[in-house]
Amino acid sequence: MLIEYGVWVSRLMLGVVFGLAAAGKFLDAAATRKAVGEFGVPVRAVPAVAAALPWLEAAIAAGVLIRPLAGLAAGAAVLVLLVFTGAVLRLLRAGKRPACACFGASERPIGRTTLLRNALLLALAVIVLAGALRYPEVPAILPAANSFGLTLFALLAAVLLWLAGELLAVRRRLDQQALTTLGAEGLPAGAVAPEFELRPADPDAPAVTLADLLTGGRGVLLVFVHPGCEMCAALARELPRWQRRVADALTIVAVGNGDPAEHAAWGAEQRLGDIPVLVQQGNEAALRYRVRGTPSAVLIDREGRVAAPVGRGAMAIRDLIVHPKLAAPR
Repeated sequence: MLIEYGVWVSRLMLGVVFGLAAAGKFLDAAATRKAVGEFGVPVRAVPAVAAALPWLEAAIAAGVLIRPLAGLAAGAAVLVLLVFTGAVLRLLRAGKRPACACFGASERPIGRTTLLRNALLLALAVIVLAGALRYPEVPAILPAANSFGLTLFALLAAVLLWLAGELLAVRRRLDQQALTTLGAEGLPAGAVAPEFELRPADPDAPAVTLADLLTGGRGVLLVFVHPGCEMCAALARELPRWQRRVADALTIVAVGNGDPAEHAAWGAEQRLGDIPVLVQQGNEAALRYRVRGTPSAVLIDREGRVAAPVGRGAMAIRDLIVHPKLAAPR
């Protein structure tokens, strides 16, 4: 009976994933059309594909829960994931990294994490397909109360995941609106530095917050960079030397956005050494600090306040590390 429960739970999980993907695309049709076009679908076919895709995902989500259709729906899920993974590989090999928009609007570009997620989902779909073929009587053979309870739990989990996604989307929109409304680049000197939580490029390291960086009574220099920026690469090679000069007063941190693995490789190539490389999910830190380009830097004093206007370019960033705000307290 344990195997039968596993078969039903795997079907519920796949149904939740495809249901959330369908809901996201229905709610943000514009982002879906944009993503479909960027993934290489011919222009004339984009409207039709964008309109059909969420319906297909919704049909798969419902089908895996219906006993006679579970095998067919799981097979369709495998096919969809294979096609999508193939498209991601083709774009990455061509050096293109459009936003996925797999669950609606998303600023996160495709990368290795997309491939890893697809591999896990593909494995789940294959498990569901095998379970549907081997145990076609599930969930009818399970106790009705247990089957209903698991289904209700899956629905509640789907709602919570959807709400979490909506909160993140609202947060991004508020950040963008604030940047548009306030207009000028950079926060004023003396403003409280916005908190953040960013992923290190090292996948084994824990998330890092501004409070973490301010421990030890030192200021923080957030240097916003991008792996495709030549000026950023030239600047990055200077950061370790600058860090040694101001080690007692300042922590220098490189901040990028996109694929953590790409940033880890870039950091190793530029020989950043002990300089932490943090990665935004979209542009949340840059938006909160109103930074509009790379390379740019924001100096935060030891009290957690913005110490100076945004520095743009290597010369301006170098000037920040000798700012009077970094002088040791008396």
